[in-house]
Amino acid sequence: MQLNMKKTLLTYFCLLFGATLQGFSMSIFLFPHSIPSGGAAGLAILLNHWFHLSLGFSLWLANIVFLMFALKYFGFTWTIRTIISVATTSTVVSFLTSQVPLQHINLLFDIVSGSIFFGIGVGLLIRAGASSGGMVIPALMIANYKKWSPGKVMMGINFIIFLLTALVINYKIVIFAIICQFFSTNIIDYIYSFKFQKLSFLSANWRKK
Repeated sequence: MQLNMKKTLLTYFCLLFGATLQGFSMSIFLFPHSIPSGGAAGLAILLNHWFHLSLGFSLWLANIVFLMFALKYFGFTWTIRTIISVATTSTVVSFLTSQVPLQHINLLFDIVSGSIFFGIGVGLLIRAGASSGGMVIPALMIANYKKWSPGKVMMGINFIIFLLTALVINYKIVIFAIICQFFSTNIIDYIYSFKFQKLSFLSANWRKK
């Protein structure tokens, strides 16, 4: 019983830590330049641009439809963990974008730093049996069906959202977003396939049973 409780606590610690890292990377490094870290973030930026909604609330709206699919495909536990992930990320984004003055060293530094933190965060979420929500959900569905790597599928799906964001806000965004995706998806795939010897229960087992 104690071992199971310890595993559960460590799993949710990884989930909350990963979601916090994701929110930190988006709000501090990427959103100030209108760079979407993924499809849901791109939709959040567009909603913020068109309707002047807060980025945190926009992130929630961008995730609702995909969470409905997740419940049927991945099951209750995975979906609840993903909802916790989305709630944590949205809260971090809302707090940091409204309370913390954003100081930028330079664009390249922000892109690379944001990509690294985002990749680690999403990688930990997948290993904890959850996701960052948004386009990660259909990406995992396709990856499961086709036996492809989640990171590469994510990049393909997100490219369409990046293109729309670039057309609406700034064409340079698609270049920055692709750079961000290149770094972050490779980090996601590395964490996804890495063997944690002492944390074997983090087995990236996100498929519905």
